Amino acid sequence: MAAIAPEVVQVRVAGTDNFTYLVICPETGKALGIDPGLRPESLLAALHGRGAKLEILANTHGHGDHIAGNAEVLKKTGARLAAHPLDVPHADIPLREGSRLQVGSFEIVVLHTPGHTPGSLVFNPPGALITGDTLFVTRCGRADFPGSDPAALYHSLLRLAAFPPGTLVFPGHDYGPKAHSTIAFERENNAYMRCADLESFIALRMG
Repeated sequence: MAAIAPEVVQVRVAGTDNFTYLVICPETGKALGIDPGLRPESLLAALHGRGAKLEILANTHGHGDHIAGNAEVLKKTGARLAAHPLDVPHADIPLREGSRLQVGSFEIVVLHTPGHTPGSLVFNPPGALITGDTLFVTRCGRADFPGSDPAALYHSLLRLAAFPPGTLVFPGHDYGPKAHSTIAFERENNAYMRCADLESFIALRMG
Protein backbone atom coordinates (compact mmCIF):
# COMPACT_ATOMS: atom_id res chain seq x y z
CA MET A 1 0.00 0.00 0.00
CA ALA A 2 1.37 3.44 -0.92
CA ALA A 3 2.13 5.80 1.93
CA ILE A 4 -0.38 8.57 2.49
CA ALA A 5 1.21 11.95 1.81
CA PRO A 6 0.60 14.97 4.03
CA GLU A 7 -1.62 17.66 2.57
CA VAL A 8 0.15 20.96 1.91
CA VAL A 9 -2.43 23.75 1.86
CA GLN A 10 -1.31 27.04 0.31
CA VAL A 11 -3.35 30.04 1.50
CA ARG A 12 -3.02 33.63 0.34
CA VAL A 13 -2.80 36.04 3.27
CA ALA A 14 -5.74 38.41 2.73
CA GLY A 15 -4.81 41.75 1.20
CA THR A 16 -1.14 40.81 0.59
CA ASP A 17 1.04 38.83 -1.81
CA ASN A 18 2.20 36.55 1.04
CA PHE A 19 1.38 32.88 1.29
CA THR A 20 0.75 31.06 4.56
CA TYR A 21 0.68 27.28 4.79
CA LEU A 22 -0.81 24.32 6.57
CA VAL A 23 0.76 20.87 6.43
CA ILE A 24 -1.92 18.44 7.56
CA CYS A 25 -1.62 14.76 8.45
CA PRO A 26 -4.72 13.14 6.87
CA GLU A 27 -4.59 10.23 9.32
CA THR A 28 -4.73 12.32 12.51
CA GLY A 29 -5.89 15.79 11.47
CA LYS A 30 -2.88 17.32 13.21
CA ALA A 31 -1.28 20.27 11.42
CA LEU A 32 1.78 22.47 11.16
CA GLY A 33 1.17 26.12 10.29
CA ILE A 34 3.79 28.30 8.62
CA ASP A 35 4.12 32.13 8.48
CA PRO A 36 0.65 33.52 9.32
CA GLY A 37 1.65 36.94 8.00
CA LEU A 38 -0.16 40.20 8.69
CA ARG A 39 -3.67 38.69 8.62
CA PRO A 40 -3.71 35.58 10.82
CA GLU A 41 -7.40 35.07 10.14
CA SER A 42 -6.46 33.65 6.72
CA LEU A 43 -4.56 30.76 8.31
CA LEU A 44 -7.15 30.30 11.04
CA ALA A 45 -9.99 30.12 8.51
CA ALA A 46 -8.16 27.47 6.50
CA LEU A 47 -7.49 25.50 9.66
CA HIS A 48 -11.13 25.67 10.73
CA GLY A 49 -12.37 24.82 7.24
CA ARG A 50 -10.44 21.55 7.26
CA GLY A 51 -11.24 20.64 10.84
CA ALA A 52 -7.54 20.31 11.63
CA LYS A 53 -5.74 20.86 14.94
CA LEU A 54 -2.70 23.13 14.87
CA GLU A 55 0.09 21.61 16.94
CA ILE A 56 3.01 23.80 15.83
CA LEU A 57 3.28 27.22 14.22
CA ALA A 58 6.63 27.68 12.44
CA ASN A 59 8.34 30.66 10.83
CA THR A 60 10.58 30.54 7.77
CA HIS A 61 12.27 33.76 8.96
CA GLY A 62 11.73 36.74 11.20
CA HIS A 63 10.49 39.52 8.91
CA GLY A 64 7.32 41.19 10.11
CA ASP A 65 5.22 40.40 7.06
CA HIS A 66 5.64 36.71 7.93
CA ILE A 67 5.46 36.67 11.74
CA ALA A 68 3.11 39.53 12.68
CA GLY A 69 0.20 37.11 13.14
CA ASN A 70 2.08 34.69 15.40
CA ALA A 71 0.59 35.85 18.70
CA GLU A 72 -3.00 35.68 17.49
CA VAL A 73 -2.62 32.19 16.04
CA LEU A 74 -0.89 30.90 19.16
CA LYS A 75 -3.58 32.42 21.36
CA LYS A 76 -6.43 30.93 19.34
CA THR A 77 -4.96 27.44 18.90
CA GLY A 78 -2.63 26.74 21.82
CA ALA A 79 0.07 25.70 19.35
CA ARG A 80 3.79 25.99 20.10
CA LEU A 81 6.02 28.35 18.12
CA ALA A 82 9.04 26.99 16.22
CA ALA A 83 11.72 29.13 14.52
CA HIS A 84 15.46 29.67 14.20
CA PRO A 85 16.89 31.56 17.22
CA LEU A 86 18.80 33.99 14.99
CA ASP A 87 15.53 35.33 13.60
CA VAL A 88 12.94 34.60 16.32
CA PRO A 89 14.88 34.30 19.59
CA HIS A 90 12.13 33.27 22.01
CA ALA A 91 10.35 30.49 20.12
CA ASP A 92 9.14 27.50 22.14
CA ILE A 93 10.99 25.14 19.79
CA PRO A 94 14.38 26.43 18.57
CA LEU A 95 15.03 25.09 15.08
CA ARG A 96 18.38 24.46 13.44
CA GLU A 97 19.76 22.49 10.51
CA GLY A 98 18.46 18.94 10.67
CA SER A 99 15.69 19.62 13.20
CA ARG A 100 12.60 17.49 12.70
CA LEU A 101 9.01 18.40 13.47
CA GLN A 102 6.56 15.58 14.10
CA VAL A 103 3.08 16.28 12.72
CA GLY A 104 0.81 13.29 13.20
CA SER A 105 2.31 10.41 11.24
CA PHE A 106 4.85 12.58 9.42
CA GLU A 107 8.19 14.18 10.08
CA ILE A 108 9.02 17.52 8.51
CA VAL A 109 12.74 18.09 8.04
CA VAL A 110 14.16 21.56 8.69
CA LEU A 111 16.83 23.05 6.42
CA HIS A 112 18.81 26.10 7.54
CA THR A 113 19.08 28.23 4.39
CA PRO A 114 20.69 31.56 5.34
CA GLY A 115 21.07 34.43 2.91
CA HIS A 116 17.84 36.41 2.96
CA THR A 117 18.19 36.49 6.75
CA PRO A 118 20.67 34.73 9.06
CA GLY A 119 18.01 32.37 10.41
CA SER A 120 16.06 31.60 7.23
CA LEU A 121 14.60 28.10 7.11
CA VAL A 122 13.02 25.84 4.50
CA PHE A 123 10.57 23.16 5.60
CA ASN A 124 10.71 19.80 3.85
CA PRO A 125 7.58 17.68 4.26
CA PRO A 126 7.71 14.55 2.09
CA GLY A 127 7.90 15.58 -1.56
CA ALA A 128 7.82 19.34 -1.01
CA LEU A 129 9.81 22.40 0.02
CA ILE A 130 8.16 25.36 1.74
CA THR A 131 10.77 27.95 0.95
CA GLY A 132 9.76 31.24 2.58
CA ASP A 133 11.78 34.08 1.06
CA THR A 134 14.75 31.93 0.07
CA LEU A 135 13.25 30.74 -3.23
CA PHE A 136 10.30 32.13 -5.19
CA VAL A 137 8.88 30.87 -8.46
CA THR A 138 11.49 32.05 -11.03
CA ARG A 139 13.06 34.38 -8.47
CA CYS A 140 14.82 34.39 -5.09
CA GLY A 141 14.78 36.51 -1.96
CA ARG A 142 16.49 39.85 -1.57
CA ALA A 143 19.98 39.91 -0.12
CA ASP A 144 20.36 43.62 0.63
CA PHE A 145 18.70 43.76 4.05
CA PRO A 146 20.66 44.09 7.31
CA GLY A 147 21.86 40.58 8.06
CA SER A 148 21.51 39.39 4.45
CA ASP A 149 24.38 37.52 2.81
CA PRO A 150 24.40 37.09 -1.00
CA ALA A 151 27.04 34.34 -0.88
CA ALA A 152 25.05 32.37 1.69
CA LEU A 153 21.88 32.78 -0.40
CA TYR A 154 23.66 31.46 -3.49
CA HIS A 155 24.79 28.34 -1.63
CA SER A 156 21.32 27.85 -0.13
CA LEU A 157 19.81 27.92 -3.63
CA LEU A 158 22.38 25.41 -4.86
CA ARG A 159 21.34 23.13 -2.05
CA LEU A 160 17.65 23.37 -2.98
CA ALA A 161 18.46 22.79 -6.65
CA ALA A 162 19.89 19.39 -5.70
CA PHE A 163 16.48 18.07 -4.58
CA PRO A 164 14.71 15.61 -6.91
CA PRO A 165 13.16 17.30 -9.97
CA GLY A 166 9.58 16.51 -8.97
CA THR A 167 9.87 18.14 -5.54
CA LEU A 168 7.12 20.73 -5.16
CA VAL A 169 8.18 24.31 -4.38
CA PHE A 170 5.86 26.44 -2.25
CA PRO A 171 7.19 30.02 -1.88
CA GLY A 172 6.55 32.72 0.69
CA HIS A 173 5.20 35.24 -1.83
CA ASP A 174 3.20 35.18 -5.04
CA TYR A 175 5.90 36.83 -7.15
CA GLY A 176 6.13 34.44 -10.09
CA PRO A 177 4.08 33.29 -13.07
CA LYS A 178 2.30 30.70 -10.93
CA ALA A 179 1.66 30.10 -7.25
CA HIS A 180 3.91 27.06 -6.86
CA SER A 181 6.25 25.02 -9.01
CA THR A 182 8.78 22.19 -8.91
CA ILE A 183 12.54 21.98 -8.60
CA ALA A 184 12.65 20.92 -12.26
CA PHE A 185 10.75 24.08 -13.26
CA GLU A 186 13.06 26.26 -11.19
CA ARG A 187 16.20 24.66 -12.62
CA GLU A 188 14.89 25.44 -16.08
CA ASN A 189 13.30 28.86 -15.54
CA ASN A 190 14.91 30.52 -12.52
CA ALA A 191 17.91 32.61 -13.60
CA TYR A 192 19.23 32.67 -10.04
CA MET A 193 19.40 28.88 -9.95
CA ARG A 194 21.15 28.80 -13.33
CA CYS A 195 24.11 30.99 -12.35
CA ALA A 196 27.39 29.19 -13.04
CA ASP A 197 29.21 30.68 -10.07
CA LEU A 198 28.92 33.04 -7.12
CA GLU A 199 30.23 36.04 -9.07
CA SER A 200 27.54 35.76 -11.74
CA PHE A 201 24.88 35.26 -9.06
CA ILE A 202 25.93 38.42 -7.22
CA ALA A 203 26.04 40.37 -10.47
CA LEU A 204 22.49 39.22 -11.31
CA ARG A 205 21.13 39.64 -7.78
CA MET A 206 22.56 43.13 -7.35
CA GLY A 207 22.05 44.26 -10.94
